[in-house]
Formats: sequence, structure tokens, C-alpha cells
Amino acid sequence: MSTNNKVAIITGGARGIGWSTAEHFIDNGIFAVIADIGKCPKAFDKYINAGNGLFVKADVSKEDNIKKLIDLAYKKFGRIDFVINNAAIAFNKPIEKLSLAQWNKVVSVNLTAAFLTARYSAKYLRKTKGAIVNIASTRGLMSEKNTETYSATKGGLLALTHSLAISLSPDIRVNCISPGWIDTRKSPDDSQTPPPFSKADHLQQPCGRIGTPRDIAEMVLYLCSDKAGFITGQNFVVDGGMTKKMIYI
Repeated sequence: MSTNNKVAIITGGARGIGWSTAEHFIDNGIFAVIADIGKCPKAFDKYINAGNGLFVKADVSKEDNIKKLIDLAYKKFGRIDFVINNAAIAFNKPIEKLSLAQWNKVVSVNLTAAFLTARYSAKYLRKTKGAIVNIASTRGLMSEKNTETYSATKGGLLALTHSLAISLSPDIRVNCISPGWIDTRKSPDDSQTPPPFSKADHLQQPCGRIGTPRDIAEMVLYLCSDKAGFITGQNFVVDGGMTKKMIYI
């Protein structure tokens, strides 16, 4: 893809899928603005010092934090080309023990934040004919027990994606990725590798392994590229085939 000093904003960018996406973008000549409620990873300092990265401490459940994020990114780089809505939390517990405050918090981080980043970045994305990629989950399509908050918000992202794709067309493309089981245990500053998963964990996946954050980062980059110029409003399931596997007990 032609990068030409393009700029990507990635929420929840301090670890996991967000971190891998930021590194993959920078490796492909795209400036990365990572936003996270936690500390800036020390591993990101080299990108900041090289001038191709920016860290913004932000709580995406708060509208003023999102507005600040968009403003700082534009002030720093003078343009915004891509917005990757990756930040997410969950309270997985029996519904009888799930409080309304917890429900509302998950909705604000996982779903409302994606609406707000689109709202505040749209004027910049229109100028660059940019793209939005929402990171949903296969939990938006299927569930385990006690995942009501997470599943509902990820399902909401699927609908928000195709709605935004129509509302923001033809200037901005909006797509969604639904990852399956991705190993996000290691943070960028970790010196030790987490213990390996069992052989059974890997082999239950039709692809024969658990996914990596890079698997998702590759798809994010593709959907932002000119190669995906005829794709909008779609959800791409990247789960090693698990949602297509019939399981009988």
C-alpha cells in the first residue's frame, strides 16, 4: 500500500491486538497513535523517539478523553487516515451478580467509544478517504456462559459497523474483524514468555493452532489498504475456523 505519511489511531494499543497492530503499521510506514488507560509501554519509546509514534493516555469510556485523543493525533501529524477501535473490557459473571454499573461500563468502553471515535474523527477521515476498523469478537456470533456484557457489545459493534459504512459512504470505509481465540497474554514489556498452551488447546482449532495478535494485525492492515478499496460494511471472522465447527457432547 502507498503509506505517504498516513496516520492510524489505535485504542487499547498498549498490548495484545492493539499493540501488534501498531507495530505492524509502523513497520509498513504508517504513523501510529496508541491510546490506552494504562501506562505507555517502554517498548513504544523507540517509536516515539523516532517520530513515528504517539502515546495518549485515555479512558475511552469518557467523551472528553476521546475528543482529546483525536485532537492530539491531528495536532501531532496533521491528518488522520485510519481509526482502529480495539479497546475492550468484560465482566464475565452470572447475570444475577452483574450490576447495572458494570453493564454500563462495558457498553461505554466496547461500543459507545467506537461511536464517539467515529463521530470526532469523521471530518478528518473524509479528507483522507480513510477507513475505520472495529475489533469485535466471535462472541458477537456465539457465546459461552456468563458473557452477556461482552457478547452484547461485540454484537453491537457488528451492527454499528454496517450502519457507519452506509452513513459515512462514499468517503470512509468501515469494516469489522471478529477474532476467535487469540493469545494476548504477553505484554510488550514482558521479558518472560507465558507457559505454552496444551496440544489439545491448539488441535481443537481447525487451523491447528491458537491465533496470535499478528494474525489480526495483518487483516487490519489489509482492510485499511487500497487493496480493500471495494470492501465496506463487512465483518471478517478470523478464528481458525472455530465458528464453523460442529461440536457434539
